[in-house]
Amino acid sequence: MKSIAPPPPFHLAIPVHSLSLARHFYKDQLGCSEGRSTNTWVDFNFFGHQLVCHLSSTTTDQVSNTVDGMNVPIPHFGVVINESLWQSLIKQLDQAGVDYKQPPSERFQGKPGQQKTLFIQDPSGNTLEFKCLANAEELFQQ
Repeated sequence: MKSIAPPPPFHLAIPVHSLSLARHFYKDQLGCSEGRSTNTWVDFNFFGHQLVCHLSSTTTDQVSNTVDGMNVPIPHFGVVINESLWQSLIKQLDQAGVDYKQPPSERFQGKPGQQKTLFIQDPSGNTLEFKCLANAEELFQQ
């Protein structure tokens, strides 16, 4: 079987109202390491991806869409992680006192793409999703 190289990291830039609150959330509560920064933006290593928080007064209006009976906030971003990291993240979030936008739950039970998921918000209202699949090969399966 031919081995597949891991995908390259993505780069995502999001607006935040406060760099100090962003640092507290992403670095202290989620455990993301900090990279380069200026007085208007800061980079974080977001699970191997580059997340850039840009100081902005812009707000994002959120709407939602129903997915497998759950009201999923949009826009949102996140990562697909393995079960062990997902469980560790829940403990870390609980210890840090982070409120869930949607608490840990399971979707698509018994179907392709069965997954555990949770949603949280950063202090600027950006919604993040963390999920792990029962079978990682089913991420893009219909």
